[in-house]
Amino acid sequence: MSNTPTKAFASQADLEEKQVSFTKLSDNAYAYTAEGDPNTGIIIGDDAVLVLDTQATPIMAQDVIRRIREVTDKPIKYVLLTHYHAVRVLGASAYGAEHIIASQDTRDLIVERGEQDKASEIGRFPRLFRNVESVPAGLTWPTITFSGKMTIWLGSLEVQLLQLGRGHTKGDTVAWLPQQKILFSGDLVEFDATPYAGDAYFKDWPQTLDNIAALQPEKLVPGRGAALTTPAEVAAGLQGTRDFIADVYANVKAGVAAGQDLNAVYKSTMAAMAPKYGHWVIFQHCMPFDVTRCYDEVTQYPDPRIWTAERDVQMWKALEN
Repeated sequence: MSNTPTKAFASQADLEEKQVSFTKLSDNAYAYTAEGDPNTGIIIGDDAVLVLDTQATPIMAQDVIRRIREVTDKPIKYVLLTHYHAVRVLGASAYGAEHIIASQDTRDLIVERGEQDKASEIGRFPRLFRNVESVPAGLTWPTITFSGKMTIWLGSLEVQLLQLGRGHTKGDTVAWLPQQKILFSGDLVEFDATPYAGDAYFKDWPQTLDNIAALQPEKLVPGRGAALTTPAEVAAGLQGTRDFIADVYANVKAGVAAGQDLNAVYKSTMAAMAPKYGHWVIFQHCMPFDVTRCYDEVTQYPDPRIWTAERDVQMWKALEN
């Protein structure tokens, strides 16, 4: 009988509280970041506030609201869901917004897999769902959807909501302030934090990042990690994310071509990538999901399969224990 300790499932062993930063990018744009935990973006217009990605529970969202109220008393009229993941959307009820906006692709994913995803995420990352009992029953539903592009005018401030391609999910939406060259990327871009790619499109993601770069943002709020406040930092964030996705894809493709099964592909990909990326936040958590999805895409599943709490645990045991 082995004496090797069983590795705690996903991020259940991650209990360390993170230090929150509230970074001003302009008079209209702020970033709520927490050392690699999911970020929230805030856009303040002439007459209203738009919040991008809500935190995982209404109780956690209260801290975002408290910081917004330190800089403006304008009503929070809009919430944008950059994609469907529970950790991004379940705090939405706290804001009392008039409208919850998402791409139609994101709404379709909520219909198809919202319940399973909710159970899956809460099970694998309990620290990010503090006070989960404060989440209202049911799922978070958009009240407005769009395809491709939608513009919101917050008085004189133009906010473009754009689908620039598939990557982290098929419904990814970015928010772009063209007058100020500030972009909120959601989880299409991470900075010094490991991209979660369990629901990703590996072949498409690099081109989507190129489409972001083509806008020439001067500041960028990633889905995880510190706000990027210079063009050089933005370029580094885009390059780091692009390199990670390309490296996973290349390693998995090589393993499949060599006839390796998923377990062998996972081990070889981890060994190849740990020296370069192992220090990134949630590397150990994300890699089993990332490699499994990439293996699926390279072999027989063009679209991501639905993660369930049961499938999560089976995958983890197969790859990590």
